[in-house]
Amino acid sequence: MTITRRSALAGIAAATSLLSLPFAARAEGTLEAAKKRGTFRVGVTQAPPWFSKDPKTGEWSSGLGIFMGKAMAQTLGVKMETVEVSWGNSIAALQGDKIDIMFTIDATPERKQAVDFPTSPLLYYSLAVLARDDLAAGTWKDLNKPGIRIAVPQASSMDRFVSEHAPKADIQRFPDNAAAIAAFQSGRVDAVCLFHPPLLAARQKLGKGKIVVPTPAQSQASSAAVRKGDTEFVAWVDKQLASYYQSGQTQKWYEQALSDFGLDPKLAPPIMKEMIK
Repeated sequence: MTITRRSALAGIAAATSLLSLPFAARAEGTLEAAKKRGTFRVGVTQAPPWFSKDPKTGEWSSGLGIFMGKAMAQTLGVKMETVEVSWGNSIAALQGDKIDIMFTIDATPERKQAVDFPTSPLLYYSLAVLARDDLAAGTWKDLNKPGIRIAVPQASSMDRFVSEHAPKADIQRFPDNAAAIAAFQSGRVDAVCLFHPPLLAARQKLGKGKIVVPTPAQSQASSAAVRKGDTEFVAWVDKQLASYYQSGQTQKWYEQALSDFGLDPKLAPPIMKEMIK
């Protein structure tokens, strides 16, 4: 078939117009598509306690995102389908209709331009310290003392917060999270301050120290990303997340994932801000 310049331009215009339409107007909704397909596609990446793949079976058997994805799939009457992604390409996977949802993604202004997020939080994570077992670290006042050495990543939000709330401490600044954790491992500092998820893996690897959320707590919400424009699906996900969080089920799944990861849940901060004391 011969394609004229006019018909080619018309095709481009039609495609552009299609892309500008709301999701529901140009394709069937995610809920309808999942039911028709028989699977609910969850993006996964090896990151306990959020997602954990069993190396023996190759199955994604544990993690908060796994438990939550299975629960959502069951509500829809379908099976959960795991699709391996990275944190970096998960947004593109949503845009390319490779996955239906990605859990534990923060709703930043930049990401909101590319994908949608429910209103209800998935969980809260907090600024915490991995500290010597014998170090009093229940409050920032406890840590705000000369001679207490605290490692932070340089020029980070952790650096700014600790500088403001524990200015009397010996604040030691490192290039990144790994270097700050290494300083604690070697005994060069008494505590390392980060948002608590990376401290969970550090505590499990090091086998020493305690994770504490000093008060006043500094917490922020994490969320779940979905394809942009599907308002029905966003509302449905919002309802599910609110129900899990308010019933305490989200915290229970988190504690189960921690146990599977080899951590005592009592050693880890909760992910419900109402539980932080």
